[in-house]
Amino acid sequence: MVVAMTDSSATGAGRESADSGAVTDVDPMLAVYRHDVHKLRGRSHAAARERVAGVRVNETVPLGADRDAALLSRPHGEPEQTVDAHASPSRVSLLTGDVVMTGSLGADGRGAAVRDVVSVEDPVAMHEAWLSFDVAALFNESLYYPYTSLKYHTLLAAALLDNYRAGVGFEELFLTVEDPDGPVTPHRTVLSTPEMQLCITSEPGDRPAARLGDGPARCFADVWARLLVHPFDVDGGRRWRVLDAQLRRIRSWSTALQYVEEYCRRFDPRSGAGRGDGLGGGW
Repeated sequence: MVVAMTDSSATGAGRESADSGAVTDVDPMLAVYRHDVHKLRGRSHAAARERVAGVRVNETVPLGADRDAALLSRPHGEPEQTVDAHASPSRVSLLTGDVVMTGSLGADGRGAAVRDVVSVEDPVAMHEAWLSFDVAALFNESLYYPYTSLKYHTLLAAALLDNYRAGVGFEELFLTVEDPDGPVTPHRTVLSTPEMQLCITSEPGDRPAARLGDGPARCFADVWARLLVHPFDVDGGRRWRVLDAQLRRIRSWSTALQYVEEYCRRFDPRSGAGRGDGLGGGW
């Protein structure tokens, strides 16, 4: 995957955290990708290790970016269990209704994959690694909201942090459609599949874009509906129409982005034949 230069002007480390008042010597754009590593290990933040694979993890994300990213996907306040039969860090697929992870974290090389990604020391390479980090997609961002995705929560937090560090307020941000065959924008691209690429930026240029709103909220469906041009041809096939209809209903950001990835991987809307079943006849 080709990587373009970021449109952020903020660089460096050692910035003061707006959440804790603490100063860290870890580059904030590395810390944000490592801040929820404890969830990949099935542990609470209080019970988390300070280091994994020899690097510091589970640090506070500056400027409230983690908090705001959480508000994009789950409600504010005390969480409540929303699926009675599920109290696990394993994500539940909105597409199939199934729990997506079986076995332990160490199964199928998952533990090694986590260590490899956590060990990345270049922030831009770290962002690129997270865009294709399948292990993180196996976990929810909160066991109280099992359809959410830890992978996309982390990418959203990174995009918000990078924008905030550039002096951009939330109300200035847009969901922007990028060319899926073009380069990703470091830290700003939050979804990259062969079918579509989306980023969060204050500088959409002439790309299709829709403003996020005045403050972080579960509003993905509203923002998606405001896009005047979508990243696929809804009239070009029933698979695209089904996907578009679902994205106009899903309000949680991490859930919606994960749904796109899973839907396109399973059904391949670009082709005439799906790679799975479950959406009925007439395909």
